[in-house]
Amino acid sequence: MTTTQTAAAEIPTTQDGATQILGTETGADNTQSGTAPTGTTHVGSSARRTRTVTSRDIELFTEISGDRNPLHYDEALAGRSRFGGLVVQGGVTSGLLNALVAEQLPGPGSVFLEVSWHFLAPVRPGDVITAEAVVLAIREDKPVTTLATSVTNQDGVTVLDGTAVVWRDPVVAAA
Repeated sequence: MTTTQTAAAEIPTTQDGATQILGTETGADNTQSGTAPTGTTHVGSSARRTRTVTSRDIELFTEISGDRNPLHYDEALAGRSRFGGLVVQGGVTSGLLNALVAEQLPGPGSVFLEVSWHFLAPVRPGDVITAEAVVLAIREDKPVTTLATSVTNQDGVTVLDGTAVVWRDPVVAAA
């Protein structure tokens, strides 16, 4: 990691120039914030991560998943559907929560044990979505955290809502 000097303060950066905030990294089209740095998670801790969704996200998700649903690619057909236009795959929307959990809250070494997500509104290319997680409970006997999770769009509309149970590997968390 390097440090960039500015008039106000030193800003830690990674090799690729991403800015590091609260012990996490953020690239050009991702912004992050939270109430607790990695390792100090407590009930009520929260974190947010924002990203602009692009058509390229649809293509990349198709490459890894094989999801070629015409709702993601055929503008004319999608326009006649109940969605009124192209929508991104649900995995693109929920994927922002994957990054938030793995990078911010609880942090590196975290994996989902259980998720219960409700997709409430479509996300379209060009939307700016913000994932948020709030700690509801932390087990004392295991590194397991229960989170309230949501994703909202630029208009404040909740597009995904639910909960997640996350396990955090103690070896990775301590590294």
